[in-house]
Amino acid sequence: MLSGVILLWFVLTALSVLFVAVDIRSTPESPVLKWGFVLVTAYTGPFGAFLYVLGCREPLPGLHERYVAARWRQVLGSTMHCVAGDGIGILAGAVIGSALHLSEPLHVGLEYVLGFGFGWTIFQALFMRAMAGSYAKSLRDTFLPEFLSMNALMAGMIPVMTIMMMHIPGSDSPWTSTFWFVMSMALLGGALIAYPMNWWLVAHHLKHGMLTVREPAGTPAVQSKAAPVGETTRGMQILKPSTGVIAAMTVLSIVILAVGIAVSAILA
Repeated sequence: MLSGVILLWFVLTALSVLFVAVDIRSTPESPVLKWGFVLVTAYTGPFGAFLYVLGCREPLPGLHERYVAARWRQVLGSTMHCVAGDGIGILAGAVIGSALHLSEPLHVGLEYVLGFGFGWTIFQALFMRAMAGSYAKSLRDTFLPEFLSMNALMAGMIPVMTIMMMHIPGSDSPWTSTFWFVMSMALLGGALIAYPMNWWLVAHHLKHGMLTVREPAGTPAVQSKAAPVGETTRGMQILKPSTGVIAAMTVLSIVILAVGIAVSAILA
């Protein structure tokens, strides 16, 4: 029965990725988030395709800006951006850790380091450097948001991954389909836990949400985006959260990660 479920999952995932990869080309979204939704759909199958249609796909021509303006859709874009970038590093760490037969703490640690490193330096800082003005500034601006979001993502992933691998034979080997099924479920669980943290980050203008990029014929691309910290929107100053608030959220993210590790240790 499990084999049948996994086969169905991968068939639905392949169809979902094909749909999103083709359809999103006509969606006036930024290139990085277009790739993000394709990657997230590859990780989470039909759930990713559903979230793309519900959260990003333009319902009617000219409505994308208003459609994605809803806070929950902005947060969805931020979360998808996080999961897409971090997921590449996490999956690489999972494959390397399994191939080297690392202990569970080293395995999880490698996934965290590679996931954070790729998500921060490539998918966040490098791809968003145009918004910051330089790669160095982009690295500084995205470090804290990436750290907070990554902690929440891993807090959701670790229990799902650890428990499923202990109860599904052969799922600890990247050469089996069960391994990739487990990692998909783990990334889906991680995205659920990362969503509230990304809500806070978007609400306090530490991360952007969905973007709208249009390219009228014969004119440069026109991009609509969330205002960066310190800029004004409709005459109102957008202020960065205080140092105390940021410190509290940083501690909270570490506590969430510790709880996720503790839960996996207790239930495994």
